[in-house]
Amino acid sequence: MILEVAILNVIPGQEDAFIEAFSKAQGIISKMAGYISHQLKRCVENTSRFILLVEWEKLTDHTEGFRGSKEYQEWKGLLHHFYDPFPTVEHYE
Repeated sequence: MILEVAILNVIPGQEDAFIEAFSKAQGIISKMAGYISHQLKRCVENTSRFILLVEWEKLTDHTEGFRGSKEYQEWKGLLHHFYDPFPTVEHYE
């Protein structure tokens, strides 16, 4: 199992819109091959910051399968415009 970790810094004032968009986007990722589970948590000290934790069966399910899919383009369209700066994504075993 691989844990994808992304710290998401949302543009201040856009948090509610991000949460709404994420509620749609999570339906996309949860249908992908190799997907196990995910959690989105909001920071208490900085309410514009979120952490996204996604469990994948293997690294390539995320890096090749999801990111190389047409579904990723939909995910990207829903969420990527909320980030400043764009998040760094890391993977853990």
